[in-house]
Amino acid sequence: MRRLLLLRHAKAEQANKDTPADAERALAERGRRDAPRVGSVMREKGYKPDLILCSPSRRTRETLELAISELRSSAGAQFIDGLYTASAQRILALVRQLPDAAKQPLLVGHNPGLEDCALLLASRGSASPLLPTADDLEDKFPTGALAVLEFTILNWRSVTPHSGRLVDFVRPKDLPSA
Repeated sequence: MRRLLLLRHAKAEQANKDTPADAERALAERGRRDAPRVGSVMREKGYKPDLILCSPSRRTRETLELAISELRSSAGAQFIDGLYTASAQRILALVRQLPDAAKQPLLVGHNPGLEDCALLLASRGSASPLLPTADDLEDKFPTGALAVLEFTILNWRSVTPHSGRLVDFVRPKDLPSA
């Protein structure tokens, strides 16, 4: 079994005249609070990545840094330019190129691509009413949220649309206050 972790960057500051480039937007105060909380939940639930692919934007880098501080993962991060504006199909192509040794990779990116990819990969329906469903993702994939998908595949090249089972959907608003 393989597990894919999809983390949307935490809440970022609004664009303004001081940060004209969208990629340079920093995390807002709420984002700086939420990212370590999500990292802590990842640690508690055993979602420890063995490979990290991250968009090079400032807000994704900051989200990763803060989440990793609580997650305490030693996995090295690769910053992939193509994740910044990636569509669901582009993210799927990246997933299919993951090394076979990676059993639990983490991708840190942006919407709409990340949400669309999670919806593309998640099977419809759920075997258990206790598990989240793709409908939960369609409702909203907010900033700082983490989708966890499991696949019964031998290698990442085998990933196809709707072949993953959504086993968790962590949203900062659902976590206890710090």
